[in-house]
Amino acid sequence: MNARTALVKWLGTLDPQRLTALLEERDLPLAAGYRRITTLRELGEHLLTDESVGKGLMAGTAGELELLASIAALALERHGPAAGGEAQDGPRHPWQQRKPVPPVEPADRWVPERDVLSWFEPGEKRQRAEHTLTRLRERALLLPAPKGRLALPPLLHVRAAGFDGYGRRADRLLTTAYNAPEVKRIAANLFGEGAARTRDQAQELITALLADPARVRALVADAPVRALELLDHLVPGPPLLRTHCFVGRYGEQYAGPDAKYVFREGGSGDEGTDWLAGRGLLLPSGLDLVELPYEVARALRDEGAAPSPRLEPEPFTATEPLPSGWEGEGGTAAAAAAWRAELVLRALAAEPVAIRKVGGIAVRDTRRLAKAAGADEADTRLWLDLAVNAGLAAPRDDEPAPAPRGRRNPKAPKPSARLLPSDRYDAWAAAPPAGKLLPLLAAWAVVPAILSHWPDPDETPVALISPQDEDAVTLRTGVLRALAVLPDGHGLTGNARGYTELLSLAAWFQPALRAHLAADATGELNGLDGVLDRMAATLTEAALLGVVAHGALTPVGRALCHLLEAGAAHHYPAVPGAGADPSARGQEGLGQDLSLRPTLAKAVTTLREELYAALPEPSDTARFQSDLTATVTGAPAPALADLLSAVGDIESEGHAVVWRITATSIRRALDAGWSADELLDRLTAASERDTPLPQPLAYTIKDTARTHGQLKVVRSACCIRSDDTALIAEVAQSRGLTKLRLRRIAPTVLISSAPPEETLSALRTAGYAPTQEAETGTTVLDRAPADRAPSLLPTLDQAHPVHGEPARGVPASARALASALTSAG
Repeated sequence: MNARTALVKWLGTLDPQRLTALLEERDLPLAAGYRRITTLRELGEHLLTDESVGKGLMAGTAGELELLASIAALALERHGPAAGGEAQDGPRHPWQQRKPVPPVEPADRWVPERDVLSWFEPGEKRQRAEHTLTRLRERALLLPAPKGRLALPPLLHVRAAGFDGYGRRADRLLTTAYNAPEVKRIAANLFGEGAARTRDQAQELITALLADPARVRALVADAPVRALELLDHLVPGPPLLRTHCFVGRYGEQYAGPDAKYVFREGGSGDEGTDWLAGRGLLLPSGLDLVELPYEVARALRDEGAAPSPRLEPEPFTATEPLPSGWEGEGGTAAAAAAWRAELVLRALAAEPVAIRKVGGIAVRDTRRLAKAAGADEADTRLWLDLAVNAGLAAPRDDEPAPAPRGRRNPKAPKPSARLLPSDRYDAWAAAPPAGKLLPLLAAWAVVPAILSHWPDPDETPVALISPQDEDAVTLRTGVLRALAVLPDGHGLTGNARGYTELLSLAAWFQPALRAHLAADATGELNGLDGVLDRMAATLTEAALLGVVAHGALTPVGRALCHLLEAGAAHHYPAVPGAGADPSARGQEGLGQDLSLRPTLAKAVTTLREELYAALPEPSDTARFQSDLTATVTGAPAPALADLLSAVGDIESEGHAVVWRITATSIRRALDAGWSADELLDRLTAASERDTPLPQPLAYTIKDTARTHGQLKVVRSACCIRSDDTALIAEVAQSRGLTKLRLRRIAPTVLISSAPPEETLSALRTAGYAPTQEAETGTTVLDRAPADRAPSLLPTLDQAHPVHGEPARGVPASARALASALTSAG
């Protein structure tokens, strides 16, 4: 039986839950493009494609990848090279290439399982290896084979060298990187001047030398000590080194896909690097980046030693003891995050913002929201983006303007859009802090963007960006999983060494990050493509959300890490957990889409309970003081926050929230319809330990209410009336109100030419405290009706990943496809 037939037969034994997990890891059904998968045979054929195997490889750890690479190397040794290996696209992504691999029958390249297990010492290490092999079989990265044999997908046979940490072949690197003068220069260094008259002769001489392991070892035997140190780091892989040996032939900064390089005049300043580069043992592969050719690493590796794949990550060394109470600090940060997000969304509910036609929210609108919420501008952008991705806010188009009369086919302007709280906001606003933070944390985990990172210093950051960073979730997951293996009682040091270790370990858990790693001149792994800055931004966001404290994962952070390990990111733009009832506990209110996915449901439930354990119950009492402040320890309950925000202004936040109550803020509450007696009764009921309100506060409320409403704005014909004739005379003569063109028609009545709303605003700006009166004589409140937008958060079965949608007739989710395939038999 060939491997493809055996794979199809094995797929038929999987239950829907196991099959769904496999499909989600391989990004199906979307990854199939417009090809419909309707049978297990079609699924089996797709799982063996290069793209599908590559997705599966990147879903594991570097330890699993190393084990598979070692098995592929053993197959290479036993059966010889598979055709097509020379077409590899490089060490960064060995599973991606321009041409598909030639057909390879895995059943013809089996290796004995006992030979692989012999690499590990009996006991715990061998048991771990057996467990890893079992896990690889479940993920179809080891194909069904007779007992005692291991079969690999075709891609691993063809790309065995790239997966084993090797670079590309010297002939390809020479052709890609150099013009004739540089190739001849290397040949002259190796064989003497005049050894080659043409580029082709020079390149043949160089590649013939590098293809002979004995000659390579003899050449390296005369290398300086510094060169040997660099080789020690590069030979095991990754084969990339950051250096300044070369410059672009057409400009120092030019490094496009067709770039050619020349030796830097005066060298790099490092003796070892220059010696290796001058002899073709290091070849340029990018700007300030060189690569160790495959032949060199092959010649210098210890071929006599058995492979030793490391199935566990290297332990951290850049750690420091955690201070006492550090977990409490994480809980404080989480509570503050829930409160600040609530303030920003309250400000948005009070005054929605326009969305620019080019996308995003104008800086002035973001600043206004930040000022209204008392929040930092950068944090405000983060809360808005998280709220949109969690379905708590959504854009809505305004109604188009009516077409003008008398014109045919008028070109109506496109209606503008505004960002509004969604129809899920009100239930969220009434929930406890843990329920508020749950959807925001769940969205942060899976959104494909590092929201606070803005790499272009010349571009102004804006809120409401389009998440399109395919590496963001990979980096976030790697960082959280790496922090999860810190020794108990220790956190990561916040220096360069700690960040380097964290990045290296994150790449172990998420092998796709290895594309962003290279060694520096000291042999230490370093970041490419700005990955260190992006990792720092990720850690800053994690600390703000209470996921990380003092360089260690909090219990909430560990639960969030489990949510990512459960595959939450596969469902974006759906957000597992964001649609749950924010006021529920345990496994209640998770929604039908999670009830059908027990692994995800368990991860969301654990995160919810950790949030409730970390965040104290909101306080429903405040401490009022004679300096007209109200202090709430911890997070205030929604009703208390509404009351205090109505009568005061937030002065400070932190472990406690402080409101400042002034005559102006009291007038604002009276304008909104509160009476003095109602304010005094509600504030007294909210006073801590039933303590009476301080006399200065009670007097200020009564004095402000005594003068409030002396002016009455009449809705009909917009009259201003007051029983105080002196006050009417004063208003009539006020220079600040001339734009109202006031006219006194009676000792107690003025007529305004402006509508009631504009008249009210002008009077308040001039320092008066009017109220609006209806025709019946009753007071009209200024409250505006709540405006909400439909939530755009899809369910897990509705969501399509950001890069496209399945073809018509194709199941919309992996669970639906798994159900269809198992039903079809």
